Amino acid sequence: MDARKLRSIQAPLKARLRAEPDAARITLKATGRIDDEDIVCKVDTAREVVSAGLHPAAGGGKQTVCSGDMLLEALAACAGVTLKAVATALDIRLKSGTVRAEGDLDFRGALGVDADTAVGFSDVRLRFELDVDLTPAERDRLIELTERYCVVYQTLRNSPRLELETHFLDPGEAPMPVGIEGVEDAEDALKARIDALRAAASHAL
Repeated sequence: MDARKLRSIQAPLKARLRAEPDAARITLKATGRIDDEDIVCKVDTAREVVSAGLHPAAGGGKQTVCSGDMLLEALAACAGVTLKAVATALDIRLKSGTVRAEGDLDFRGALGVDADTAVGFSDVRLRFELDVDLTPAERDRLIELTERYCVVYQTLRNSPRLELETHFLDPGEAPMPVGIEGVEDAEDALKARIDALRAAASHAL
């Protein structure tokens, strides 16, 4: 995809958002089912069910994925997509690119060994390795726009409002079928997410 094609795709999207600002707000959803035997939560994605479990450092095995790894993978994926969208919008030919995300985690907090140790990542680092012919100013512009419009990066950087709600099922009450919120809407949500990223990248130009 080149810059002209990207702009032609985004033009009606941007026009609609200018005319209908409320249409820009969407809600992405994820659904997980807690296993009744193993320490596993099966998360529905747009393509497959992912079984998340404990990290090996906390007693988990290799048959499941760690949600901490998934967080870093989401950061790497979002940053890579955003950078590619920005490069396309700027008509920059990216010969090759690799995105690396890593985070430091002290498991004394997660395992309750030390009450003074934080539970969660203390430091997260994002690294781009790019093969591209650009001036220093063009390089700065590419990374500046990628950082500005990467949703996962900005979410981690600015900490959104976070709420937790619990519903205890009454006797005989059936739980909502898994996938009602996650799978059925996933394809539309994914398309909307990609469109939003493209629109955001082009909007800065």
